[in-house]
Amino acid sequence: MELKLNKPICFFDLETTGIDVGKDRIVEIAIFKVFPNGNKESKTWLVNPTIPIPAQTTAVHGITDEKVANEPTFKELASQVHAMIKDCDLAGFNSDRFDIPLLAEELLRAGVDFDMKNSVSVDVQTIFHKKEERTLSAALKFYCGQSLENAHSAEADTMATYEILKAQLERYPDLQNDMKALSEFSTRKKIADFAGMIAFDKDDEEIFAFGKHKGVKVDKILETEPGYFSWIQNADFPLYTKKVLTAIKLRKLNTKN
Repeated sequence: MELKLNKPICFFDLETTGIDVGKDRIVEIAIFKVFPNGNKESKTWLVNPTIPIPAQTTAVHGITDEKVANEPTFKELASQVHAMIKDCDLAGFNSDRFDIPLLAEELLRAGVDFDMKNSVSVDVQTIFHKKEERTLSAALKFYCGQSLENAHSAEADTMATYEILKAQLERYPDLQNDMKALSEFSTRKKIADFAGMIAFDKDDEEIFAFGKHKGVKVDKILETEPGYFSWIQNADFPLYTKKVLTAIKLRKLNTKN
């Protein structure tokens, strides 16, 4: 089973300093790019996160401060990473909730204006959980009959994710071999930002998904409580959430003119 692609798709995995999307940093990134004509390319980078890697995190992926001390920072790698994923669909394991949001933060922090307006994402973990409810290692064993060697190595996890998606398409006839359809199936809820702080209501309008204005239309709060926008922009929120909120505000201003 090969993927039916209208554009390239990049399977990717991150190893990081932790699980806080807004504060933690990438220490390893692997990208496996598949083209519509069947060609493939892959690249793995170790990254100096510029902050200490906690011992408990090193215990998971084995990457120490010393191992990445002489590696490039993400800011130095950002243009290469962006060039590889630009105009591509993205896929990963738990990527919608973690890898894509954190990658977006790192790219924006490096001055790269990353967005996915013309791309879709396929979260292989969500497909797995909707169908079988297991982990990455169990998924590889279940779908492919293989054991996951070097788990929590970004490259091994990336390749396992690619093999699992192909096997899922083989196993489930109701899954369409189409990236847009797979994206829709693997999306838990429709959100405007990667962190899930701004969602869409039944009318497809943006609403806040957190805090005192949870469930309230963003447009309404921007109009009745403009200070809330300033508070979010100056507080410790993900950069992509701030970017989305700014775009909504500008759209609202342009509509008035």
